[in-house]
Amino acid sequence: MRHGNKLNHLGRKSAHRKAMISNMACSLIQHKRITTTVAKAKALRVFVEPLLTKSKTDSTHSRRVVFSYLQNKDIVSELFRDVAPKIAERNGGYTRIIRTGYRLGDNAETCMIELVDFNTLYSKEENKKTTRRSRRGGSAKSSNSVDSTKDTAEEAVVVESTSAEIETAPVVEEAPVAEESPIVEEAPVVEEAPVVEETPVAEETPAADEASVAEEASEVEEAPKGDDSSENSEDKADSSDDDSSKEA
Repeated sequence: MRHGNKLNHLGRKSAHRKAMISNMACSLIQHKRITTTVAKAKALRVFVEPLLTKSKTDSTHSRRVVFSYLQNKDIVSELFRDVAPKIAERNGGYTRIIRTGYRLGDNAETCMIELVDFNTLYSKEENKKTTRRSRRGGSAKSSNSVDSTKDTAEEAVVVESTSAEIETAPVVEEAPVAEESPIVEEAPVVEEAPVVEETPVAEETPAADEASVAEEASEVEEAPKGDDSSENSEDKADSSDDDSSKEA
């Protein structure tokens, strides 16, 4: 029996108990919530809350003291970086134990221990009240009526000015730029190109026929010259016969 002993040995020797509590504290800092038995959760709460208080002062000495209990550099850095700013305004009571019933195997009472500031379900969020303005009442109604008349007058002035601007803006009508662009109609470049039609190359081909006809005519005309030569030869033969007859 414990007989008023403040330290619960948890059925383990001191080295085993210290290692188990240290690992549970690392899991709680990493996951922000773990499930265990009520006896272990109470022993863990006594162990981890002084370390959370120590993490509020971010110094080399505080980090070394916390590291001597946790023996894990990543968990120590997460404690001083993420958890400490959340619990900075809280003066103790950093954990919460929620009982979840009894375990089936040995009927041990189980619970869930968590960090209070990382549970959004139990945090009290201040709901901002939205006040609705009512126009009931004499003074408020008169002031609102004056304001509304001013607003309507300003809106009327704005509407009139915009209408005047719209009426005095015939800029779109005075822009006959599209009508004065007969450039496409005055471009009969395609129509004035009868160059292909004025190439009577095929019609000038009779020149070759005329040249051939002229050559044939010259040949025909030169043909009698051959006849004259034959006649001259015959005359010469006749003359030679006459000369021979004379000599004889």
